[in-house]
Amino acid sequence: MAITIQDVIDALTAPVGAIKNSVDRLIAGNPTTVVTGIAVAFMATRQVLEKAHRSGINLIITHEGTFYSHFDSTETLLANEPVYVAKKQFIDRSGLAIYRFHDGLHRYQPDGIIEGLILELGWHAFVTEHLPHATIVTLPPYTVGEIAEHVKNKLGIGVLRSSGNSSMNCERIGILAGYRGGGELAIPLFERHNLDLVLYGEGPEWETPEYVRDAIHMSRRKALLVLGHLESEQPGMKLLAERLGVLFPGFLVEFYPVEPVFHYI
Repeated sequence: MAITIQDVIDALTAPVGAIKNSVDRLIAGNPTTVVTGIAVAFMATRQVLEKAHRSGINLIITHEGTFYSHFDSTETLLANEPVYVAKKQFIDRSGLAIYRFHDGLHRYQPDGIIEGLILELGWHAFVTEHLPHATIVTLPPYTVGEIAEHVKNKLGIGVLRSSGNSSMNCERIGILAGYRGGGELAIPLFERHNLDLVLYGEGPEWETPEYVRDAIHMSRRKALLVLGHLESEQPGMKLLAERLGVLFPGFLVEFYPVEPVFHYI
């Protein structure tokens, strides 16, 4: 039985319905096109596009924007910029369809991105509470350094950014994936949920990290681990690919991991 792009979109959005002013949309392609295969990735990089095309896959589900901004504002930001133009031309020539699935996945219950991260970390059994923008886990006592090593090993991350005493024991951890490390979301979690440690993807360096710096100076037991945006959200897209495989059994669904964008020199 043939599956169209719209069939896949309907399956993805069924748990949450329509979202007002969402960035989720079909970036390229026609919803009536028959799908030959699905690639799921954190971001539709040029490498992801080329790999999908070589594999005969014509639908890519991406979490983040394709054209270097949250709203894919190509008309005002890029116009005739050569990297954008070449990427757009490749998409058009290859007949690839790209569906941005960001807001909807974050509105799954629990948040699909955070759920994937927690599963990848092996902490599913330790979940205490799911909040709208974070999840609280309660672990057996480990030091911040031990937790950092666990996170690096499970996620394949070479380096984490940390603030706080690495030998401090902690149990209560708040997890925020992606760009949710700002003070407005992260800082209140420490006191409201009696957290020892917050772990997030990224956020302004002058907000939560500086709060933790001052807290440490005042002998408060606080610590912070910063994973990176991609590193914190990619496991959620891996989980989404697995779920699409269940929704469309016997159909080609592949997860395409994306390499970290930064290298340390």
